[in-house]
Amino acid sequence: MSTSTPTRPATPKNKWFKLVWILPVLLVALLAVVLVAKGLRELPAVQSFLADYPGESELPHGAPVGFPAWLGWQHFLNALLMLLIIRSGWLVRTVTRPPGYWTRNNRGFIKTKNPPQKMSLHLWFHLSLDVLWVLNGLIFYVLLFATGQWTRVVPTSWDVFPNAVSAALQYASLDWPLENGWVNYNALQLLTYFATIFIAAPLAIITGLRMSSAWPKQAGINKAYPIELARAVHLPVMFYFVAFIIVHVTLVLTTGALRNLNHMYAARDDGGWLGFWFFAASLVVMAGAWIAARPILLRPIASLTGSVTR
Repeated sequence: MSTSTPTRPATPKNKWFKLVWILPVLLVALLAVVLVAKGLRELPAVQSFLADYPGESELPHGAPVGFPAWLGWQHFLNALLMLLIIRSGWLVRTVTRPPGYWTRNNRGFIKTKNPPQKMSLHLWFHLSLDVLWVLNGLIFYVLLFATGQWTRVVPTSWDVFPNAVSAALQYASLDWPLENGWVNYNALQLLTYFATIFIAAPLAIITGLRMSSAWPKQAGINKAYPIELARAVHLPVMFYFVAFIIVHVTLVLTTGALRNLNHMYAARDDGGWLGFWFFAASLVVMAGAWIAARPILLRPIASLTGSVTR
């Protein structure tokens, strides 16, 4: 008969204690990265590398300069939808007792042979936001290629990779690369935007579609593309978007906030306050949407296209 003491389940206090230790560990790790980067920059070979690759690739001939107004609207809509998508997706994953269930009306424009499946109110909201995000993304892709703005976020030369390493080393050493996003992104920004627009976003759509009830259960591709694979990819993609947003906002606010906000929200290249006020208004809208996205308001909206039950 075993006399070992059973392990106690983690209490909320113990969980918070573990979380508190994450911050100093991250700070120590960041300090180590900065010290290593500063040490590397003292080496002659690294200094020569930085001189050959200053961190920015040359744009193709005829690439547009500046940001059109439509890009500012797209940026705001994408930020608003992503905020609500991340929130609703996390609720779908973590809430065991949803505040209600929605079943689609099987009549009208969308009518299927099999009866509609019941889903949680959180999942309905998440999928509805996904549809709006995809539609907004399609408009973004069309305008991106129609106006030539794609040349600013798609690598067109192999030197983008050593230049990205150079920019990363400059960021890590806290001697940040000179930026003029109105004309050209540095190589690390370019690769990050490319990965976000053309890799992470399609992955989120493809895996989300595979996990949704709209995916046919008897599709021939299901064996090659099982739902377990989609789930294994979908969550890390969400974490990527969260990390991207945190880093993106941090750099915008620490590398010339007024000028950057004018680029993003006011389609102008100066240090005025117009972009800041547009940004502030967008935060108010996003905060209002976050507060409004509650069952008491979601239920009547969901009932327009289906039946809502407790």
